[in-house]
Amino acid sequence: EESQDVRYEYHVSVRFRTGDKNYTFGTDNGNLKKNDSVVVETVRGLEIGLLTEDPKPAANAAGIMIKPIIRKADEWDLRQEERNLAERPSAMERCRRAIEELELPMVLTNAEYTLDRSRLVFTYVADERVDFRVLLRNLASMFHTRIELRQIGPRDKAKMVGGIGPCGMQLCCNRFQKDFGVISINMAKNQLLALNPEKLSGQCGNLMCCLRYEDDAYKVMRRNLPKLNSFVEYEGNRYRITSMNVINRTCKLENPDTAIFITMDELVKNGKYQRDAKKEAQADEVLAREGIISE
Repeated sequence: EESQDVRYEYHVSVRFRTGDKNYTFGTDNGNLKKNDSVVVETVRGLEIGLLTEDPKPAANAAGIMIKPIIRKADEWDLRQEERNLAERPSAMERCRRAIEELELPMVLTNAEYTLDRSRLVFTYVADERVDFRVLLRNLASMFHTRIELRQIGPRDKAKMVGGIGPCGMQLCCNRFQKDFGVISINMAKNQLLALNPEKLSGQCGNLMCCLRYEDDAYKVMRRNLPKLNSFVEYEGNRYRITSMNVINRTCKLENPDTAIFITMDELVKNGKYQRDAKKEAQADEVLAREGIISE
């Protein structure tokens, strides 16, 4: 749903209790302050959000399609929010029993009322598509309100549940990460990691998000270097590159007779290997376009 094209005097950033992403709303009330609770209308209905900053003049962003802040949350709104939170465990338990009775292959993760209790949203995880039409009817007659069943992915579940990662710190998705970026197995290959699913997978069962954090650095450090297990000629002998450490800038060269360790700089300067100038130029162009290196 989109609001009408109305210009507001101020724009404010609002964050909701169930997420860590800021959303922009409009208002003509310049007396609002950071950390004030406000009532806004979202696609799910009325919700209470928290201002993450003071209102900012909207002169430079006039004409943007945004929704308005309905009002500053009063005592009734806050009491209603507390009531909704208190009844969440009971709603989840009743829904969970209904799921078990129908033997549906889904795992319930959360329940949330809108502020005016016009809608009750259940989130769940499932490996495949679930036919929940009977469940939807049963829940509607049970709670006497509009029911919404929303399927989320394993990453969203890990973000909601939280936990400790292999680094010993709180999961990134639960601590600070707002959006899930694309993570591919090529990132692990680019960092020369062993392709062990148990070590590369997070608690969600997918590739760990931290693989993306150092990917740009590895792309730069491996520029114009030969690939692992490729053959090179060094000091008149033919070797195969059996290991590389781009952090220490060293590599191991082996042939049937001997094995030597040299630096990456020595390999680039004195080693002879097949290079594709066109591909190297294309790779540099991609890095420059992504802002990883300067042209």
